[in-house]
Amino acid sequence: MPDFRIEKEHRGVVAGIDEVGRGPWAGPVVAAAVILPRNICHELMDGLDDSKKLSRAQREDLHTMVSRRADIGIGCASVAEIEQNNILVASHIAMVRAVTRLPKMPNIALIDGKHIPENLPCTGRAVIRGDSLSLSIAAASIVAKVTRDRIMASLALRYPVFGWERNSGYGTREHQNGLSLAGVTRHHRRTYAPIAKILGLHHKKTQDIA
Repeated sequence: MPDFRIEKEHRGVVAGIDEVGRGPWAGPVVAAAVILPRNICHELMDGLDDSKKLSRAQREDLHTMVSRRADIGIGCASVAEIEQNNILVASHIAMVRAVTRLPKMPNIALIDGKHIPENLPCTGRAVIRGDSLSLSIAAASIVAKVTRDRIMASLALRYPVFGWERNSGYGTREHQNGLSLAGVTRHHRRTYAPIAKILGLHHKKTQDIA
């Protein structure tokens, strides 16, 4: 379970950063930056964990709690930015945007993974498996996941055939069936191999899916 030990190694304001949405075939990549209070309540501390380990209902409840008690910044990178760069660069763009949208600039940002984004406006520290170690990163993971799920659910109202409100744009059977019926939309990542294959873009450079 994540705790506050890494945060306590640093003085000043500490933010946790995580992103969601590298693997889906459609939709943006979303990052969140979260500054938790030093006197974080036990209820929140006990509930926070890597968003992938929690149910949708648990994530929604924790998102509400984090939103009430923490400073939050959200950043997105569009499908066009994913296609123009690659998913790693686009994830870093989203992370930088998330930090710049915090109500105050942190002294250090703890970043889930092994890469620190270029142009980060504060000191960064990469933390491998950070969402399982740091409460701040775990909180960012939940905020990013809930935010992106809501974006995809909103898009699903216009494109119901793909089931994005359930699969969040991942390449599930339902999503694949929707592509067979309705084809590729502007929200699909055309540089991702499964989408490029549908479009017959085998000759163009495609991206591996994380």
